Amino acid sequence: MLTAPATAERLPPPVADPAPLVAERRGVSWWLSAGISIAILIAVLWQLRSVSFTEMRAMLPTNPWFWVAFGAAYFSAPLIDFAIFKRLWDIPAAGFGALLKKLIGNELLMGYIGEVYFYTWARRRTGMVSAPFGAVKDVAILSALMGNAVTLVMLALAYPLLGSLHLGIESRTLMASVAVVLVTSSLVLLFRRQLFSLPRPELLFVSGMHLLRIALTTGCNAWAWHLVLPQVGIQWWLLLSAMRLLLSRLPLLPNKDIVFAGLAVFLVGHDADIAALMTMMASLILATHLALGLMLAAGDATKIKAA
Repeated sequence: MLTAPATAERLPPPVADPAPLVAERRGVSWWLSAGISIAILIAVLWQLRSVSFTEMRAMLPTNPWFWVAFGAAYFSAPLIDFAIFKRLWDIPAAGFGALLKKLIGNELLMGYIGEVYFYTWARRRTGMVSAPFGAVKDVAILSALMGNAVTLVMLALAYPLLGSLHLGIESRTLMASVAVVLVTSSLVLLFRRQLFSLPRPELLFVSGMHLLRIALTTGCNAWAWHLVLPQVGIQWWLLLSAMRLLLSRLPLLPNKDIVFAGLAVFLVGHDADIAALMTMMASLILATHLALGLMLAAGDATKIKAA
């Protein structure tokens, strides 16, 4: 009886062919992300009409430290977010671009549209994170909660100043704004077990990072203003930057820009210089949004075309 050679029995089993790469499916998350990207591009093109680059260029300072301060203030939010999600998800470097788009979407479109975009970005990367909604939600809620906490502390410290300046802030409106901040913060704390999904150590880490972001933004804005008008002491710019943050967080306060302008003139003086400085800073921030928005939109267009 014939038998197979013994060497044939020792041959290794055949290796299966590797599975083909699966192309990214264009589901709801993909279309929502693409739609937000297109909306950001439209908002960028629309806002271009309101920027006078000639006037802004004439007002720009030449001190290189100004650009360091401005860059630190502008990028503090996406950098802090990157540090947060690096710890939560080990987010790749590409996530920083998504976080920049999150910032620009919130500023040029509407509040929290950036969180929606970032959620869709994370959702499409299921290999990185399986359930991104809970973390994005917790980070957004803690951002608002820490902002409210800082607002209440600053309001308690600044109330005598605001009351003595007669800036047109009605006591009833101020109290209603404080009530809104207190009620929303209290509800978050009351239902924290139902609202938050991250473990306690992560929640404490995220809260601390948000406080660091607020401190960096406030301090770097004051530094940048001081470099433009060095004749005004840095301590006054720090106070003014803190007051600006306070006014921006009070929800029912009308004419916030007018109130801030009156506060700035009272604290710093130089009313004409203050007006020029604030105009220049607003234009520079908008121009930065537009430049980065165009760059990110161009990158998205390339990816969509390649897909």
